[in-house]
Amino acid sequence: MTTNDPILQVLEACGERRNARRQFMRYAGGAAVATAGASLLAACDKERGPIPAPTPTPTPTGTAALTDGDVLNFALNLEYLEAQFYSFAATGAGLPNSSLTGTGTQGAVTGGQMVKFTDPLVARYAREIAQDEIAHVNFLRQALGTAAVAQPAIDIGVTATSAFSNAARAAGLIGAGAAFDVYATDENFLLGAYIFEDVGVTAYKGAVGLITNKTFLEAAAGIHAAEAYHAGLVRTVLYRKGVAAVALIDATEAISTARDSLDGSSDLDQGVRATGPATALVSNLVPTDANGIAYSRTAGQVLNIVYLDRTAKTAGGFFPNGVNGTIRSSAAN
Repeated sequence: MTTNDPILQVLEACGERRNARRQFMRYAGGAAVATAGASLLAACDKERGPIPAPTPTPTPTGTAALTDGDVLNFALNLEYLEAQFYSFAATGAGLPNSSLTGTGTQGAVTGGQMVKFTDPLVARYAREIAQDEIAHVNFLRQALGTAAVAQPAIDIGVTATSAFSNAARAAGLIGAGAAFDVYATDENFLLGAYIFEDVGVTAYKGAVGLITNKTFLEAAAGIHAAEAYHAGLVRTVLYRKGVAAVALIDATEAISTARDSLDGSSDLDQGVRATGPATALVSNLVPTDANGIAYSRTAGQVLNIVYLDRTAKTAGGFFPNGVNGTIRSSAAN
């Protein structure tokens, strides 16, 4: 009982009143103990002289708590990535520079091109999602004001060393030295979107618990819902196309396994097939736990995936120079 040690020392020094005072201490509590202790100290000073003050235990310096701005800026980095990918895929052009400035080092986009869609529905979906993601960027930038981070360098290219190719290679979709052109076909585009959307949903689910401002929390929950709609749509289309081409469903399983290998030992990720071998087409359009609840990822786990590295890093993958803001390091797994 460290708090009461000085009081007990005084009581022991007052020999003839020791028992009575301990009886009092036994039944007094909280503020009463503190008040009584102060009175006893004063009374017994006359009997034994000044009592040295106890040496306080140094308080360790803790890590500064994250602010709502830190969390929203982390989300803004991810929205830059998604918005640029969808904007290029749907229209052939990226975001204007006026939507990319801010604190930190502004970077350029490597790669990015328009998909020659053969399925008009997929083309329409791509345009709608692009509009949403661009709106997310502009909303977060407005909410953050002058504190908004600039877009960092982003890699959405198609070379053999690009982030998409490395991600596809990690999932076993291509071999060493091969390139994965995410813009070549509707199916490749959907697999690229599948990588981002599922990660975005889990990122926002994990982030909402860190936001304290009610207005920001409501906005983050709204963006989370939009990302969940996007993810559900992408998973549904992949499943529909995969019924005729099972290899496409197998690819979602491979990407899911790769994401799981990056974000830690927990088996959180799920493909669009629920169970069974490749011929068992049981759908899994909403990845949830046993209670039907979508799972979360920490910021570190999200960065593991977008950096394409399971160790603690501050750059890599889709963000070759890292993200801007306070939250920059991936988790050590």
